Amino acid sequence: MPLKRWCKALSYWGALCLGCLFLCTLMGSCVHAETCSVDDTKTRVCLPHSAQRIIALSPGAAELVYSVGAGAQMVASVDYTDYPEAARHLPSVGGSSELDLERLLQYRPDLVIAWQSGNSPQQIRQLKQLGIPVFTLEPQELRDVSTSLERLGVLTGHASEGQDKAAQFSNGIAQLRQHYSNLSPVRMFYEVWNQPLMTINHQQIINQVIELCGGRNIYAALTPLVPRMSKEAVLADNPDAIVSGGEGEHNDSWLNDWKQYSQLSATAHHNLIFIPPDLLDRPTLRLLQGAQMLCQQLDAARHRLAGNP
Repeated sequence: MPLKRWCKALSYWGALCLGCLFLCTLMGSCVHAETCSVDDTKTRVCLPHSAQRIIALSPGAAELVYSVGAGAQMVASVDYTDYPEAARHLPSVGGSSELDLERLLQYRPDLVIAWQSGNSPQQIRQLKQLGIPVFTLEPQELRDVSTSLERLGVLTGHASEGQDKAAQFSNGIAQLRQHYSNLSPVRMFYEVWNQPLMTINHQQIINQVIELCGGRNIYAALTPLVPRMSKEAVLADNPDAIVSGGEGEHNDSWLNDWKQYSQLSATAHHNLIFIPPDLLDRPTLRLLQGAQMLCQQLDAARHRLAGNP
């Protein structure tokens, strides 16, 4: 082929390729993959891109968002959001059970993370009707904490960190289960609230922590998720350990009520145990820390019951 015709052909195909490249670039700017995940109500939630303006409707949900590295994408949360430290400075859109929807809308969220049993169903429906993507969480088992971290990682553009934190939680729980779950059981009462006196049954995620630590919740078989108890009933059932959270991270005053009953096995064996409430009550990454503390404390109680110092 003569050189002149060769050059002309190259120019033609070069222009055609550049045209194709331009067309692909243009199409790429118009068509892109959605970011999708399935929440705990089995609803598939899809976003046009990873969430950049997130509002969490529970302190635990906010904590999970920070755990996957998306804290900078949070624009608001609810009352009592206090962990990590940066979360304390988020503006509030009301209480978990009663939101200020007008204030919430002012923050123009592209993702709202709801708490199924804590938020008003009517208000959540209103948000959805307004076209706001709502991703609902309700971890009921220990493995749900891991999947929550993974799914939030995907929706916020931090999939890798979400997977890493999920693996950290799962591996830590597995190690505790292997070490403690087959030891001699410790009959225990978990005090989730003191006035009125309340505990938890087998359906609550805290009960799974108790079991992996080799504890036996004496009220696991009761029907309500959070049964109300009388102090007389607890004294009659005589648990070998009492675990309480209290009203603050360092406030163990609820245990003082049990110290006056010297005939109580838990009191007689010095098995009145305080665990900071947020470490067990919130189904977040820190639940692993709470589980580690509970396992260690119940093991010490186990030794005292056996007559070992």
